[in-house]
Amino acid sequence: MNSIPARLEAAATPRLLDQVRGKIRLKHYSLRTEQTYVDWIKRFIRHFGKRHPRDLGAAEVEAFLTHLAVVGRVAASTQNQAKSALLFLYREVLGNELPWLDNVEQAKAPRRLPVVLTRDEIHAVLSRFSGTHWLIASLLYGTGLRLMECLRLRVKDIEFARGEILVRDGKGFKDRVTMLPELLSKPLEEHLSKVRALHERDVADGGGEVFLPYALSRKYPRAGREWRWQFVFPSGALSTDPRDGCIRRHHLQDQAVQRAMKQAVRDAGVVKPATPHTLRHSFATHLLEGGYDIRTVQELLGHSDVSTTMIYTHVLNKGGRGVVSPIDRMGLA
Repeated sequence: MNSIPARLEAAATPRLLDQVRGKIRLKHYSLRTEQTYVDWIKRFIRHFGKRHPRDLGAAEVEAFLTHLAVVGRVAASTQNQAKSALLFLYREVLGNELPWLDNVEQAKAPRRLPVVLTRDEIHAVLSRFSGTHWLIASLLYGTGLRLMECLRLRVKDIEFARGEILVRDGKGFKDRVTMLPELLSKPLEEHLSKVRALHERDVADGGGEVFLPYALSRKYPRAGREWRWQFVFPSGALSTDPRDGCIRRHHLQDQAVQRAMKQAVRDAGVVKPATPHTLRHSFATHLLEGGYDIRTVQELLGHSDVSTTMIYTHVLNKGGRGVVSPIDRMGLA
């Protein structure tokens, strides 16, 4: 007699991964975080023979994370990513506060200096870009933005009169203000005039709606079609939003910029393993070389702790902490 209600209750209960997605969206995490967390939870479930996480616990989480470090030899950042996903699963979805994972074998995190391009290398690399990719790469170097912060910029975030760019929901859900380089002001205005023409064509075709964060589309139903909410760097094609199935014009994909950067570095003959994030490192390093104080650089980069920014101070210790090699004093050349 009780089997039918039990089956109905089970059918009405969302599947585990759907519960994870729902909780992530409730907390307004990014789509990328959602995909990453779901992937790690899937790997965790498969690792233990597809047992339900409710039947597992702290010991299994510790074993899985230790396996990643010892057998998988993953980077420390990768292990921490998996740990965050599993803690989210147990705390937020299953309501289980796991004990502190003292027994986890931590992947060693080597302290490495960031890859930094010289000014000549920056000039050589940027000269290999063209069009929208040139503007994006120039903004990364000229403002210190992270790649996704740049791609997620909205029209309303650009303040031409004040020469500022407002970064909304940066890393750690923090807002900050950085400069709009004077050199890029006119190219950016010209770019936005083309984007506006594209948006007006979309509106004329019955579209023109953009994704709005924090359920603003319910509070302001027409805001998604307003010019100020459009992405500064929209995609060239419409796409279906996996969260609600709506067809919209999203921002450019980061992979396209990464490929363009890889090609530009190769064409410029630069042998350093430079990525779009290298432009941010170079921004910070060159500011410090130019005499700006580290607190200013910290604020522009959006670092919570100045110790994170301190990694760029290696540029101030020129030539092995300012020491002149004895062979240079001999003048043998």
